[in-house]
Amino acid sequence: MLKKTALNLLHREASARMVDFGGWDMPIHYGSQIEEHHAVRRDVGMFDVSHMVVLDLKGDGARAFLRFALANDVEKLKTPGRALYSCLLRDDGHVLDDLIVYFIDESFFRIVVNAGTADKDAAWFKQLRAQHAPALTIHRRHDLGILAVQGPNARERVWQVLPETRAATAELKPFSAASVTCADTAFFIARTGYTGEDGFEIIAPHEAIVALWQKLSAVGVRPCGLGARDTLRLEAGMNLYGQDMDETVSPLESGLTWTVDFKDTARDFVGKAALLAQPPTRQLVGLLLLDSGGVLRAHQTVHTDHGDGEITSGTFSPTLSRAIALARVPSAVQEGDTVVVAVRDKQLKARVVKPPFAKQGKILIAV
Repeated sequence: MLKKTALNLLHREASARMVDFGGWDMPIHYGSQIEEHHAVRRDVGMFDVSHMVVLDLKGDGARAFLRFALANDVEKLKTPGRALYSCLLRDDGHVLDDLIVYFIDESFFRIVVNAGTADKDAAWFKQLRAQHAPALTIHRRHDLGILAVQGPNARERVWQVLPETRAATAELKPFSAASVTCADTAFFIARTGYTGEDGFEIIAPHEAIVALWQKLSAVGVRPCGLGARDTLRLEAGMNLYGQDMDETVSPLESGLTWTVDFKDTARDFVGKAALLAQPPTRQLVGLLLLDSGGVLRAHQTVHTDHGDGEITSGTFSPTLSRAIALARVPSAVQEGDTVVVAVRDKQLKARVVKPPFAKQGKILIAV
């Protein structure tokens, strides 16, 4: 039986098209994926992301533990509420998951992980804890849901329905969060997202998430499904776990070198030795389709002058009105190169570009 978020009934009442997404019954769209995409780029939309999982790590030595457990360095997090994006690696340097970690205080870090990897993430953290920091506790927050409100008008709409949160969140910098209590309900509001637009990701008890969804809908915030979420994140050059990286590749071959912190040479972390011993021979690049007659999709072969590669994520971009993709290709491939993609029985030309393709409502590459 598929798992359901607390918003499932509201999705069905809104006539959403529901799909099996990693064992969860989730909305793919509410009638028009393209209109939902444009709503986020131009105005505001909201997404049910309550299938994602919150892990609260508490205890003395929490920072030291995460400095070892994660490829990025939580030593960067000095101010309460600040967040960091990181990969969770295996010993061989391959990617178990990508996640966001929030610094609450020296004995409390909050981690948000992907739905499909939550069980193995929790098990890996607990294995590492048993070996390195047995006094720490890891609490999976089954009581909390997550609602993402994204777009240039997202924050104003949230403040419209939760005016008590404005003072605490108006000055939040990107990748920061604040805890706010409204009518005895605790809201954890982060200026983060997966769309390339401004907005909030809001963590709260399930009943509060349901009430917030209804209030936002009443003031014109458009419900958006996983389809628009995927086209938005791909335009913004953001990776999707299970497609652009997984347990078969390292972050260095997945466009995520910036998330691996080697600066403190004395710091050891899981997977470090393997990454240093295996320099990458491939890279993740963006592709813009030049020829007509097809759409770029995952697993299509990319022919380059330096050997073949493969598309990891591809779609038709509503913002660019062109087909775009992320592809893993040989390291010698350069931005501006022309490559050929096998699209069914056709060989179509594409240009190598540097993502993101579009964000903050703007097209960022030459089309």
